[in-house]
Amino acid sequence: MTDRIERRFAELASQGRPALVTFLMAGDPDLETAFQIMQGLPAAGADLIELGMPFSDPMADGPAIQRAGLRALKGGMTLRKTLEVVRRFRAEEGDTPVILMGYFNPIYIYGVEAFVADARAAGVDGLIVVDLPPEMDDELCLPALAAGLNFIRLATPTTDDKRLPAVLKNTSGFVYYVSITGITGSAAPDAGKVAAAVERIKRHTDLPVCVGFGVRGADQAREIGRGADGVVVGSALVQALETSLAEGKAGAATPEAVLSLVREIAGGVAASRTPGA
Repeated sequence: MTDRIERRFAELASQGRPALVTFLMAGDPDLETAFQIMQGLPAAGADLIELGMPFSDPMADGPAIQRAGLRALKGGMTLRKTLEVVRRFRAEEGDTPVILMGYFNPIYIYGVEAFVADARAAGVDGLIVVDLPPEMDDELCLPALAAGLNFIRLATPTTDDKRLPAVLKNTSGFVYYVSITGITGSAAPDAGKVAAAVERIKRHTDLPVCVGFGVRGADQAREIGRGADGVVVGSALVQALETSLAEGKAGAATPEAVLSLVREIAGGVAASRTPGA
């Protein structure tokens, strides 16, 4: 039986276009506003949703996503509430894959066995846990796979052909290629280098390869989408949300500030395979 992630990439392949993968932080700037944005993402053009698990020490994230996590934590967001958000989303939307992204510490505190069971029951499709290398697969990756959750691994510009098989060994769903060295939102990716890197990774796996870190607008998304199976956008959306806030609080325009940018970038992604685009 195929899962939601596999079905979504198969659908997109049949349409001849890459995926748009959007990131938002659970509970940023408050639970209800974040949920309203999440509800609107599929109609705005998001093919897969990455939902950040707020954590106090997000070492791989740039300032924008760090601030988003801190806003969510200040508002009382927890991992248990994050799973409840997915459960609420699933009550209305059964097709769009949801991937939880974050760090191992909150999962460890929750309890791995309980977490993977609760995540699966809530409707989570996969996990991206950036601080667990393949050498620690016993900690979470293998229990997650056994529970029916995809475990999505990151490859980077420094992941050479010797290291790549270890990274890919227990990876499922898709491979997340980090297009730059450094933290999220810190630089712009080079489309030519990204396409070559994706091609290299594809020599080692049949999984789709999605590219993220540094994609900020429709033009970039179109360029990256030409050589990838998916384009991941995170910091740009989080910054659009942050810009809409007044003294840290959401206003009536906050959801649309994010969703309008998603629609714009979705247009770029869709155009990436159009001749002459």
